[in-house]
Amino acid sequence: MERIRAVLIDIDGVLTVSWKPLPGTVAAMERLRAAGLRLALVTNNTSRTRAAIAVRLAALGFPVGAEDVLTAPAATAAHLREHFPGARCLLLNSGDVRDDLPGVTLIDEGDADVVVLGGAGPEFGYETLNRVFRQLQRGARLVSMHRNLYWRTEGGLDLDTGAFLEGLEKASRTEAEVTGKPARAFFASALAHVGVDASEALMIGDDIESDVLAAQRSGLTGVLVRTGKYSPETHRSASGTPHHVLDSFADLPVLLLAGSSGVTSPGSGGSPGT
Repeated sequence: MERIRAVLIDIDGVLTVSWKPLPGTVAAMERLRAAGLRLALVTNNTSRTRAAIAVRLAALGFPVGAEDVLTAPAATAAHLREHFPGARCLLLNSGDVRDDLPGVTLIDEGDADVVVLGGAGPEFGYETLNRVFRQLQRGARLVSMHRNLYWRTEGGLDLDTGAFLEGLEKASRTEAEVTGKPARAFFASALAHVGVDASEALMIGDDIESDVLAAQRSGLTGVLVRTGKYSPETHRSASGTPHHVLDSFADLPVLLLAGSSGVTSPGSGGSPGT
């Protein structure tokens, strides 16, 4: 493996599940910090601001600050300011992330120029989704912070935005502009944040498509973990092969700092079911 100088880390399902640390993840991050690696937490979480995420993780013992957290809402704000300056935006999201949307005009009533989808939750009821559909019918553009189908909680897998987004796209005959993972622009922004080239960075996540393979298509080293939303079925049916597969984020220092013991990779005989 070419020398890695920076690590991009997904949060949900990799470091935590329902905001409870997975075994060994705090110690692993501390070891990566001590080794001088540049770290950035890149997340499609849309329920909390960057600052709130950092405070929550720091309280759990993770050595992170708000400057280390890159979120889909923050990427969405940059996209809207660049491509739709001054647009009237209707936001559908579970959670309040308005502080991460500076310079974006959000409306509660009237016609929107852009419909912005965040993370799914109780707010994604029929009446609201139908209102979004009608806005799209009349010509509003569609921007989605991500298109994840589901995510892992302590109660199991919960539906996420992608489950609703595909229906809206088909019904309105439009295609969403996605601003979080797996968008190339999101990874480019993360690389600029840590100040390294793609060949010097590694992305570790539990979503084989949006986290790992998307990062690999952007030139990063990809690492899939068998925690969070991971399943052997999605691994086998994926559109590509991860560079490496680990049981947990806790194993990453072994891969990066002490050789590849305990790591499965395309050439090492590892399989989704092992």
